[in-house]
Amino acid sequence: MKALLLYPQFPQSFWSYNRTIEMVGLKSVIPPLGLITVAALLPQDWDIRFVDRNVAFETEADWQWCDLVILSAMLVQKQDFHALIRKGVALGKKVAVGGPYPTSVPQDALDSGAHYLVLDEGEITIPAFVEALNAGQESGIFRASEKPDVTQSPIPRFDLLRMDQYFMMSVQFSRGCPFNCEFCDIISLYGRKPRTKEPSQMLAELQCLYDLGWRGSVFVVDDNFIGNQRNVKRFLKALIPWMKERHYPFTFMTEASVNLAEDEELLSLMVEAGFYSVFLGIETPDQDSLQVTQKLQNTRHPLVEACRKINNAGLLIYAGFILGFDGERSGAGERIQAFVEQTSIPQPMLGILQALPNTQLWNRLKREQRLVEGIGVTEVGDQNTLMNFIPTRSLAEIAREYVEGFWRLYEPSRYLSRCLQQCLNLGIKNRQRQTMKLPLRKGLQLIAQLIWRQGILRPEIRGQFWWQLWIILQQKPYVLNMYLGLCAAGEHFWEYRELARARLTQQLGYDPLLAAPSGS
Repeated sequence: MKALLLYPQFPQSFWSYNRTIEMVGLKSVIPPLGLITVAALLPQDWDIRFVDRNVAFETEADWQWCDLVILSAMLVQKQDFHALIRKGVALGKKVAVGGPYPTSVPQDALDSGAHYLVLDEGEITIPAFVEALNAGQESGIFRASEKPDVTQSPIPRFDLLRMDQYFMMSVQFSRGCPFNCEFCDIISLYGRKPRTKEPSQMLAELQCLYDLGWRGSVFVVDDNFIGNQRNVKRFLKALIPWMKERHYPFTFMTEASVNLAEDEELLSLMVEAGFYSVFLGIETPDQDSLQVTQKLQNTRHPLVEACRKINNAGLLIYAGFILGFDGERSGAGERIQAFVEQTSIPQPMLGILQALPNTQLWNRLKREQRLVEGIGVTEVGDQNTLMNFIPTRSLAEIAREYVEGFWRLYEPSRYLSRCLQQCLNLGIKNRQRQTMKLPLRKGLQLIAQLIWRQGILRPEIRGQFWWQLWIILQQKPYVLNMYLGLCAAGEHFWEYRELARARLTQQLGYDPLLAAPSGS
């Protein structure tokens, strides 16, 4: 079997960092871990070609060569995903699809003509798919009634990647989350019982990256890295000597729930193992909204204090915030802005609530007949979309708070001030350890671009850029890599805030920052 594995393009999004990765001569932030894991699960005697369309495009010769096209996609990749299905069908190729998007909304892939839907988790459904192919089955939907044992998952095919085109590599330790947030689709996709790999398994994956020559940042893609705290500590205790023996070749970032702040041992182990940052789902500082959406783990302790503890341990914080919860009071956007300034979180991801298919929120709103077709991220596929349900307060007000919040949070001077303060807040104990890594040539290229763009070209921040750089060099030179990386990310966000405003203006028919129509 000749299989062409294609990963669809991402539109410009919060996480795409388009301008920033362009500045350092890269193509994409992270590789598609799911698809290279699929490649490892396929029969070893298959001929495989892999193409990440965010790095380079496949050729027409690739299309002519293959018998089978395999696609994996997230919702945000919707447009290119469907275009690739249709092209494969038009060329007479068999098309198989999987990943979070078709697993959540299988009918979309069928409507575009996909022959095989290999859904849920591949450790179970890929063997069934291969068996059906061998039996000559022309189409089929393959689903799993149970969750696989991830200790049996193979090492992803990292060898298929053009490593020099990515900002960081990625690995996965666990799947699933123990919490019950109403809006989240992770628990519907992967369950509420976190399943983890064995420490030896993770070290084998990291060794593979090491042997292939990777030196730099690694994103642990778990939706909640600390979902199983006993097992994550086992892994970290094995990772620490492994990293030390190899002179700390990697630095790590991941996603975790805010209750990370409650476990000082876990925080200490993460930092000692080489973790430099964590993404937190804070969502909102409004306690009543957290109760409504069942994010109770965020109500146990003051959120500002939790952020301070995580910073003091030595971890930089990224965080997600959401507008549009039921019962939300006016001014939620302003309260999020105030929280971000108070905690100096440099890159807050602000979004409008979406009811994702098969979530508890989706099911509740469906019962209440509040879902709206034709809008929202499920329909459009990008993050800057109005909610796909009827909210409990004015949609115009939510849209204004979203655009205004994004606009103000990423005002260049405010953004750079938070970058400085966050780095100064970090309680890093080992001053010799790298915090964020780029190869030397890429790092020098980034510094040159930053000096040109922010130290010379932008008069509104030119003085601030040089003054803050002096402060970092004087007070915390050992976080210089991290600080410069955050500054460089600003180039992406200053463009992206314009795009977010334009996308909402197009949907509303007016610019929410300038005026709202009367009576809205």
